[in-house]
Amino acid sequence: MLGFLTARQAGLDDPLRLRRAESTRRVLSLTLNPDRDVDRVHGNGVNAIDIDAVEGRYMLSGGADGVIVIYDLENFSGKPQYTCKAVCTVGSRHVHKFSVETVQWYPYDTGMFVSSSFDKTMKVWDTETLKPAEVFEFEDNVYSHHLSPIARKHSLIAVGTKNPKIQLCDLKSGSRIHVLQGHRAEVLAVRWSPRYEHILATASADSKVKVWDVRRASGSVLTLDQHNGDKSKASSEAVNTAHNGRVNGLCFTGDGLHLLTTGTDDRMRLWNSATGENTLVNYGKVCNESRKRLQFTVSRGCSPEFVFVPCGSSVAVYALHTGELVTMLRGHYNNVDCCEFHTDYQVRRTEVPGCYQESLPVMQNITNVNSAANMSFSAVRLKYHTGKSC
Repeated sequence: MLGFLTARQAGLDDPLRLRRAESTRRVLSLTLNPDRDVDRVHGNGVNAIDIDAVEGRYMLSGGADGVIVIYDLENFSGKPQYTCKAVCTVGSRHVHKFSVETVQWYPYDTGMFVSSSFDKTMKVWDTETLKPAEVFEFEDNVYSHHLSPIARKHSLIAVGTKNPKIQLCDLKSGSRIHVLQGHRAEVLAVRWSPRYEHILATASADSKVKVWDVRRASGSVLTLDQHNGDKSKASSEAVNTAHNGRVNGLCFTGDGLHLLTTGTDDRMRLWNSATGENTLVNYGKVCNESRKRLQFTVSRGCSPEFVFVPCGSSVAVYALHTGELVTMLRGHYNNVDCCEFHTDYQVRRTEVPGCYQESLPVMQNITNVNSAANMSFSAVRLKYHTGKSC
């Protein structure tokens, strides 16, 4: 590390090199932090989390109890031992009737966030009043929704439901404006590209992953094929399928050049998002028994990049391009449901369903280097992991 600092001071190295080196070192040194905790609010499993992209300070969590909680992750006490407080809880008559499946901050402002639920609704919330500014109603359970992190020319929310049709809802007009047809079973995950605002990826229980250009009226532009078009390796049922089971997880890399998918065939695959080619990276067996969306995440700003995947009561950390299992982050007593990564703080959170405990793993950034943060939840208790500083 001293070599990086000397080269940076002398102007011999790109500033990003030091940043990547420190971010990578911290991810590799993640350990459970005994000094950090999170208020226990949810009375049941936590299904989804999201950290705001504006400040990196506020975290949303959505639970199986239908409750949404906003946490403040900042420690202003000056003490090493700290419990993240719940700033507010959405649990009145405006709350969802059933399990909250996805929560997401508006990408440009913490004044608004979106939640979707098994009560067949998606709600756009005003953070100031904690009341819905808009409610979208559907005919079926909602598994997933996603707002584009970079869109400037549209304000569409992609929604995956038990119906095979993907719904596109417009925030500006407050209406459903378009339907994407092509899947034959429920759509478990949807994800906008962080590189092109008009590109959308969807994953379904029909074993297929499709990539759409929402500017086109025709069907999908790509259907991912695990065999890369080699029909001799595929049975008649497996032609143009991404997995041999339900596909319930989607995640683009930070640069949008690659797409990761997970399926109930216990496999994770890395795809070229432009060509749809399976890169054939072997991650080995990636346990996946979830019948709903699996929220996993990819690091940003590291070299190499890492993938964080819930795996039973642990979080598996893989090298993105080699498939090597780097480590297992342990600390929960039950299954981890979701994880998230943030670039401004090395913060990692995990939650376990049905486990009456609340702990949250977080890696604190205690240097001036902009390092990485990731977070995974899996039920009622949150835990912190800390990356050791120099």
